[in-house]
Amino acid sequence: MRRLHYGMNVSLDGYIATPGGDLDWSEPSDALFQWWLDEEKAISLFLYGRRLWETMNGYWPTGDRQPGATPAEIEFARNWRDTPKVVFSSTIAEVDGNARLVTGDAVAEITRLKGEDGGPMRVGGAALAASAMRSGLVDEYAIVTHPVLLGGGTPFFTALDGRVDLDLVETRTFPGGVVLTRYETRR
Repeated sequence: MRRLHYGMNVSLDGYIATPGGDLDWSEPSDALFQWWLDEEKAISLFLYGRRLWETMNGYWPTGDRQPGATPAEIEFARNWRDTPKVVFSSTIAEVDGNARLVTGDAVAEITRLKGEDGGPMRVGGAALAASAMRSGLVDEYAIVTHPVLLGGGTPFFTALDGRVDLDLVETRTFPGGVVLTRYETRR
């Protein structure tokens, strides 16, 4: 059975994007970018909601060919391109690259994918992750907290139907006052 991870950069007040949808408030240090790269290299399947898919697909297919791309950015772009992706959306007609589109029930498809053999999956996108959280499908949370208050926007966590107990498995600090906390769902 596969494990499902959910992790993103988060403001201190719990948001992953500004009210306008901007993600540019988090500037990762080299150490944090390398941590994200190592995490992404361990994932065998990315699950994206439409908005995050469009953001990622707007840059990373050619991220390794951008002027001034660092070796870590080049490696991240290549890993991103090579890793299979499932995009969940009812508003787009097609996806490209190493991705397939699911227009039906996201929870049913994630449940099916979790039941397969294979490496871990990462869910990305607040709405898609919210559905997975409410359905009890998330096995691990990686919260990378940045020292900024956004005052509103897209929350990392959604309202849940009940309590979810977690076990702390890792804490780490990065330059600039960024703190990682990683939790596993207690089953």
